[in-house]
Amino acid sequence: MTAGRALSLFDAQLGSRHLDLAARWLRERGHGYYTIGSAGHEGNAAVAAALRPTDPALLHYRSGAFFLERARQGPGRDALRDVLLGLVAAAEDPISGGRHKVFGSRALNVVPQTSTIASHLPRAVGVAFAIERAARLGVPSPWPRDAVAVCSFGDASANHSTAAGAINAAVHTAYQGLPMPLLLVCEDNGIGISVRTPPGWVRAAYGSRPGLAYLAADGLDLADAYAAARDAAGRVRAARRPLFLHLRTVRLMGHAGSDVEAAYRTPAEIAAGEAADPLLGTARLLVDHGIATPAEIAGLYEAKRAEVMDLAAEVADAPRLRSAREVMAPIAAPAPAPDPAPAPDPDPDAEAGGGEPLTLAQAVNRTLAALLDERPDVLVFGEDVARKGGVYGVTRGLLKRAGAARVFDTLLDEQSVLGLALGLGLSGMLPVPEIQYLAYLHNAADQLRGEAATLRFFSDGRYANPMVVRIAAYAYQKGFGGHFHNDNAVAALRDIPGLVIASPARPDDAAGMLRTCAASGRVCVFLEPIALYHTGDLHEEGDGAWRARPGAPVPLGRARTYGTGGDLTLVSFANGLRMSLRAARRLRDARGVDARVLDLRWLAPLPAGDLLREADATGAVLVADETRRTGGVSEAVLTALADGGFAGRAARVTSEDSFVPLGGAADHVLLSERAIEEAAVGLLR
Repeated sequence: MTAGRALSLFDAQLGSRHLDLAARWLRERGHGYYTIGSAGHEGNAAVAAALRPTDPALLHYRSGAFFLERARQGPGRDALRDVLLGLVAAAEDPISGGRHKVFGSRALNVVPQTSTIASHLPRAVGVAFAIERAARLGVPSPWPRDAVAVCSFGDASANHSTAAGAINAAVHTAYQGLPMPLLLVCEDNGIGISVRTPPGWVRAAYGSRPGLAYLAADGLDLADAYAAARDAAGRVRAARRPLFLHLRTVRLMGHAGSDVEAAYRTPAEIAAGEAADPLLGTARLLVDHGIATPAEIAGLYEAKRAEVMDLAAEVADAPRLRSAREVMAPIAAPAPAPDPAPAPDPDPDAEAGGGEPLTLAQAVNRTLAALLDERPDVLVFGEDVARKGGVYGVTRGLLKRAGAARVFDTLLDEQSVLGLALGLGLSGMLPVPEIQYLAYLHNAADQLRGEAATLRFFSDGRYANPMVVRIAAYAYQKGFGGHFHNDNAVAALRDIPGLVIASPARPDDAAGMLRTCAASGRVCVFLEPIALYHTGDLHEEGDGAWRARPGAPVPLGRARTYGTGGDLTLVSFANGLRMSLRAARRLRDARGVDARVLDLRWLAPLPAGDLLREADATGAVLVADETRRTGGVSEAVLTALADGGFAGRAARVTSEDSFVPLGGAADHVLLSERAIEEAAVGLLR
């Protein structure tokens, strides 16, 4: 380490410390909103110095010194001021636009992360995988082929199942001989808020894991940290295999400004931490090597204090976001497309286009095949999707068509599947991961909620991770069932801001909606009704009326209307659409009720305009909802009607608030055609 390098790293450490102090000063005066600091972790500046500014970095919230050192390596803005703008939630904050205090920068290849424990590790694995895969496929990527992905986290986070799963996925990938240039940096300060990490635990857990190289370094000793970080980065860059850098740190100033350490740490423990302050360690290093005198060290410290506090005073009253519209701009749904003409009743002879009519599974398969042909950036992956072709044959033949670099099987871990998608989407590709059943999504839902959907929000739209998550969904399977293979719980998805939820029922819509999702650049969930995968008929056996030729792209957030009946509007989606069309025919033939059927198609954004138009056309609405009464889609539909001023009659019929049991018992808790008919008659009575 040269004298100049030591001084520049000390400057980053000083800047980070004074940002922490300024955060509390701003908070005390009512100007700041965030006081989780980096004090005691300033040794991570050495990790930044050992890497290149083109190496993607996914950092945890104690990475102030890393961020400042990375900013020194690249051109551009005043990093101190930028962080302070984040602390006061200023609209001109160039990282999140005033939405959260995060360390992030598109120019510096720092991907913004929030504080969800370890949730960024699966994405980091995906980014590391994507570096080589993008180059292999010739897809433009923000990272050079020899880049190293770095991901930092704390010792408490290392115990989280998300971290364990991500690290396992990294080692699992490398074990197969696939490139995995991932530098995992565990900054170990021995405590998680108030819970101690047992001494030696992190080394015991990760120090001798086969396939995972391990290095320990003292983050309180800048020279040792820098030497170890250079060694670690060099080894990962050369070998393209994961490495675990275990960096000793110390936590100073508590977990956050509101944390009273005296409640769980003794005075002696707090004093020992103060004595181990990494700033003192670096000051000692500079003095011992004749680089600076104690007086000069004190002068540097005070000069940095003045610089940071002047900036803090300058940004304290910076303008904030002024409206919900401004806050939500990065995740706002596109404006609805022009009103399409109502569709005719399903009729295979009336479908446009060439070729034979298809089932829903065939339509999805052929659309995926076409996307793989048309776009070299598309990758299809998940459990059983390649060799087997999917549990229901939906991805059959795609491996042979596009090759194993673009269609491949993953390990049995939904967090890792979605994390891989997060990294690929961030790296210039369009991932199309499959989650085998809707029930299996819930162990990994935070990868969508906390990571995928928030990236545009917390980067002010500067970063995006487009993806189309295909999920075999809903119930009504015959002869194969039970809760995990028949699940209708969509509430966890509907609650995620900015997430697009597609729910096609018919083959032509499935093809068109899949194309729309692929072209949207957004995070999309594509719910495929399992029970309709291979359905060909609608009213009578052999009528072929549920088959269709693939149609044009379907406008995002637009519904589809069947019929022009003036007595009743049946509103449904997925399996409920087929049931509603069948019920509508029987209502007409047996009772003289002339009903039209509205297929929502999109659960988010909900097609509220189409819904209100069709509701007003009849003055009576029945929502046929196969999801649960509590948290189901019908709640949103009825709310949209009320918000839109609908003055007619409205009711809903749903599945019960129950898990789906095996066999015929499922019929007691799931929506049925008979229930739709009875509810329609009751509404119109």
